[in-house]
Amino acid sequence: MDRRDFVRLGLATTAVAGAASPVTAAAAATAATAATVSVAGSILDAGVLEQQAQMEAGKLSSHALVSQYLARIAAIDKRGPRLNSVIEINPDALTIAGAMDRERAAKKVRGPLHGIPVLLKDNIATGDKMSTSAGSLALAGVRASRDAHVAAQLRAAGAVIIGKTNLSEWANMRSTRSTSGWSGRGGLTKNPYALDRNTSGSSSGSGAAIAASLATLAVGTETDGSIVSPASTCGLVGIKPTLGLVSRSGIIPIAHSQDTAGPMTRTVTDAALMLAAMAGFDASDPVTKDGAGKATDYAAALVKDGLKGKRLGVARNFFGKSDAVDALIEKQLAVLRAQGAVLVDVKLPNADKYDDSETEVLLYEFKPGLEAYLAGYAPHAPIKNMADLVAFNVRHADKEMGFFAQEHLVKSQATAGLGEKKYKDALANNHRYAREEGIDQVMKEHRLDALVAPTGGPAWLTDFINGDHYGGSFSSPAAVAGYPHITVPAGYTNGLPVGLSFVGAAFSESALIGMAYAYEQATLHRRAPRFPATVNRTA
Repeated sequence: MDRRDFVRLGLATTAVAGAASPVTAAAAATAATAATVSVAGSILDAGVLEQQAQMEAGKLSSHALVSQYLARIAAIDKRGPRLNSVIEINPDALTIAGAMDRERAAKKVRGPLHGIPVLLKDNIATGDKMSTSAGSLALAGVRASRDAHVAAQLRAAGAVIIGKTNLSEWANMRSTRSTSGWSGRGGLTKNPYALDRNTSGSSSGSGAAIAASLATLAVGTETDGSIVSPASTCGLVGIKPTLGLVSRSGIIPIAHSQDTAGPMTRTVTDAALMLAAMAGFDASDPVTKDGAGKATDYAAALVKDGLKGKRLGVARNFFGKSDAVDALIEKQLAVLRAQGAVLVDVKLPNADKYDDSETEVLLYEFKPGLEAYLAGYAPHAPIKNMADLVAFNVRHADKEMGFFAQEHLVKSQATAGLGEKKYKDALANNHRYAREEGIDQVMKEHRLDALVAPTGGPAWLTDFINGDHYGGSFSSPAAVAGYPHITVPAGYTNGLPVGLSFVGAAFSESALIGMAYAYEQATLHRRAPRFPATVNRTA
């Protein structure tokens, strides 16, 4: 960090240091002189290790860092470009930051996340003064009775939860014609790399916020693509962990057979440190028994020769959606080779055999999962089940269904239960073709360490009339199998970020992090966004 950054840091700290509550409008306006649109190279765009070094050296405090991020949220998210990525601020954020500073002064540093600001997606319960709503007006103002396991893990690690991020309402499981990044409670989140383009879903707010340096770290959740897709379109690193590595307790669910939370960060290092804090056994989530003892020191995997000798299967049946993306990724494959990887062209088998069955499983699991969450974490909520939610949206159609309807909710309500043969057959089909006769088969046949492919296409123009129009996606195989998936910035096409994906066998996060880190360090593609209104060419 150069002298200008220290001056910028000092200005923002002076404007808000000593505040005991979230910054006032006047304080935020003063601090906004430091919270300029572009923060490339500043402490706000830095990672965990850089921020920790400044705090250890006494040149930065958690209170000052949180204050600056709150000022930047006021300047960039609520004014200026108006990204609309943060749905709610934690009114106790500065108080918590101050407590972390006192612990540090007493030589009680909990770990690498001590005092580091984190944003949580608004489907992750926090037993504090913030709502947990999944972006729905049906849960607006409803506070969870206690923390989700992930939130508790992060607090225990010393992280400062500064707010909640907007999302595609109900994690994009509401309509077949939805617009990602929109929720009834939060409105539309914009992509910092082109404000007229989509952030993808459903962790849209987490993606936009971290790309714009509104916090150091964010948590996203994924059922299929909702971490890796917004991470890719917002130029970030995203990790969708193996099912069972991270607890889902206290996360508003879609499907217990696929749901998981994961890190969304600006670097692989930050993602690795965050994943280590999030992972762990939880008696309330039986699937974490599978992951017990599987978490490791992911920071140890951060080595620059992590690609040397690795056999990577290039999943060619996930190319061909965009000439520009294909050309960009071909150049990245050359980087992988130069770093010592052995590349093998492969076709991921049976990837077209679980499209319908995946949707079937999600529809069946959503209804009982939602009811269980509401009973356990929000028994005081005005809705108790899926039927109540459907009825609420009908009553408030002017606010909730002005852009798209709720076909998925209606179909989920019509399902008869998890004992039905139709559900069991669909789940068995998913596991057969995504696991044994999918990822497992191709990796065993070609002796692979991982699969690679473009994460997806660049961000599309937001379109409330026609809904989303994805430019391809590599998310489903790992999502349906419950296997790990990491996306890393691979460069840009027409100014829009594109990600490169690494997918592996169950609980291979450490190996994937090593490969992702080696690739990241060899390329360093990420560039801070400049918030253009559009990147479309004009005559």
